[in-house]
Amino acid sequence: RLGLVQAALGSIVVLTTSTLNRIMVVELSLAATIPGALVGLHYGVQIARPLWGHGSDRGGRRTPWIIGGVALLALAGTGAALSVALMAQNFALGLALAIVDFVLIGAGIGAAGTSLLALLASSVAPERRPAAATVVWLMMIFGIAFTAVVSGKFLDPFSMTRLVAVAACAGLAALLLTLVAVWRIEPAVQVFSEPAAPRATFRASLADAWADPQARLFTIFVFVSMLAYSMQDLILEPFAGLVFAMSPGETTTLSGIQNGGVFAGMVLVGVAGSALSRRIPSILKIFTVGGCVLSALALIAVASSAAAPDWPLTANVFALGFANGIFAVAAIASMMALAGAAGKDRIGLRMGLWGAAQAIAFGLGGFTGTVAVDLLRAVGTSVPLAYAGVFLLEAAIFLVAAAVALRIARSGARGNSIFDKGGPAALQAAE
Repeated sequence: RLGLVQAALGSIVVLTTSTLNRIMVVELSLAATIPGALVGLHYGVQIARPLWGHGSDRGGRRTPWIIGGVALLALAGTGAALSVALMAQNFALGLALAIVDFVLIGAGIGAAGTSLLALLASSVAPERRPAAATVVWLMMIFGIAFTAVVSGKFLDPFSMTRLVAVAACAGLAALLLTLVAVWRIEPAVQVFSEPAAPRATFRASLADAWADPQARLFTIFVFVSMLAYSMQDLILEPFAGLVFAMSPGETTTLSGIQNGGVFAGMVLVGVAGSALSRRIPSILKIFTVGGCVLSALALIAVASSAAAPDWPLTANVFALGFANGIFAVAAIASMMALAGAAGKDRIGLRMGLWGAAQAIAFGLGGFTGTVAVDLLRAVGTSVPLAYAGVFLLEAAIFLVAAAVALRIARSGARGNSIFDKGGPAALQAAE
């Protein structure tokens, strides 16, 4: 049921970060830096995730934060679509409205997402926490993919009126799904929660989390890997539209296919990995490092497509998502294991810390990708080569993330590293 909330979050986010971005760049002919800055703004707001997580820790209830966050997100998502439509008539007014809406989008995602994962970690039996996180994340990816594909069908033939209507319907459906998902669930799951500890201040709790070497190193891995993951977020759809002449509906569907690949990668690791975890204790490390390397190879292939109009872009994008899913499921399993081990009154803050690292990386990655494309085009680089250059940079960062993952695996004795703590239980339960 909690996975339905994650699916609802993904269904709104995919329209605001992918579809609206493409429309601003292609249909409105705006510089890619503008949507990049807007999306970066909504991620920047999420630097407050540790504070929101700490607030739900101290309040003792996660449900109000979840419902309020999704309601705010649904309203702001519709407003963001309206602001893009307004830009076509009055750019300054549309941009001002977009800034407000993207700030609210960041607040909604941060408040709901952090409390959701904290509720999951504190309410699921300890041995099932990693697997539960994996299942919930899969449902978010499903929500993203399903919404992207369905919305893509309704967006064509494209009009701004259709855009606002689709965004409003997606937001309303997400809110209703959330209300059903969290109905009376929090009181029913308290049996698995640890005894409450004395409540520390936010400053003390944050210092305690950062003093943990494994948690600190894992935060760095989350930042680097998500920086690589996010750099193509705001340029893939415009790339497909400008280089392969795809329509808004087609590129929205392409985004759904990519997230379908992420879903498939996660499922494959959860099922196949359980059969290997007993014989290969380091299987989680292999999946993490291997997923990062495969993601780099897939991005190199996407960069090559810029010089080949007949390139099977759809299959390539699915492969990219598949590789992303492989490394992501390992990271999620480790995250839940670490948060659960911290104790009930620390879970929200730690989930917020890693959520903030991810949000900063996403904001910086998306903005950097769009700025790099604009700069390359400004110095005379052709459109295909400008996008190819950014894809290659992203591939290089994925290789750096693989190196950080290897360092994590070597940071402690066998059985004491993050990967050893989270892996086998997550993979076995996921099956």
